[in-house]
Amino acid sequence: MGGAKLREDDWQALVAAAILAPSSHNTQPWLFRPTRAGLDLLADERRALPVNDPDDRELTMSCGCALMNLRVAAAARGLTVDCSLLPDPTEPALLARLSLAAEHRPAPADADLAPAIATRRTCRRRFADRPVPAEVVARVVASARVEGTSLHPVTGEARRREIARLVGEGDAVQWADPSWRRELAAWMHPGRDGDGLALPTLATPLAQAVVRTFDMGGGVAARDRDLTVDSPLLAVLGTAGDTRRDWLLAGQALERVLLTARRLGLQASFLNQPVEVAALRPRLARAVPCEHPQILLRAGYPTGDIPPSPRRALDAVVLAARTRDEP
Repeated sequence: MGGAKLREDDWQALVAAAILAPSSHNTQPWLFRPTRAGLDLLADERRALPVNDPDDRELTMSCGCALMNLRVAAAARGLTVDCSLLPDPTEPALLARLSLAAEHRPAPADADLAPAIATRRTCRRRFADRPVPAEVVARVVASARVEGTSLHPVTGEARRREIARLVGEGDAVQWADPSWRRELAAWMHPGRDGDGLALPTLATPLAQAVVRTFDMGGGVAARDRDLTVDSPLLAVLGTAGDTRRDWLLAGQALERVLLTARRLGLQASFLNQPVEVAALRPRLARAVPCEHPQILLRAGYPTGDIPPSPRRALDAVVLAARTRDEP
């Protein structure tokens, strides 16, 4: 492909894979802009969560997950990727610029992950009562290191219960905040909307009213503490720093972890309350230990099929192509 313009079927296939990435409240906070050499990835700041995610840390990580899917999908199509993070200080929403070419051999390890993009799910149910073998854990942990991050499995009953208490405390703090509940309710959408926390159309208004009105932190905390303790694999994804670049690295690492886990038969979900509540994050870091915890992950073998979360259409996430080459 070299200096030739990226074909439309190529970038459409890459974006179709990218939008299957996970995101907080299924906000899907990403935009894509075709360029002569490849694609730009931008944050869709209209989809921010100012209460749950005041620094846009999770928004940036979600975009990092989408970036990982782009890289994997490109490798599967025989394209190599040159990725520049935060390439233009004058355009803060521009998170990454990808140049794509077909002249060199793409990374086969990335291409091998491509089939997992379409089958990865966020599994909020209990997992099967089946341990995750040590060799599977080792492969998942190694996948995080590829992206310059670290994944720390939580072992030992005492440590799991300590982290479960932090999850419960986080639930209590969040649910006690009316602003947090209103923000959560605002992202509870009928499944046909293509984003948000999908609910049946008729049930959505009642569910929103209940969430906005009632502090259900006690019940949610009890359930989440049990999920934490009983998770076949519980792990914290951490980074050496805590900047926007680190969040992008963490997002890419998270998606590589999730795709690797899926290839090995696992599904996963998140218990991020101790990271989202600022007062709890240092305690989680000490409990792991981990310098900058970014994600608290639970994984295991699913007990049945998990329906996919709704996704926005491609034309809702693709911006007009650039009309000139980048410098």
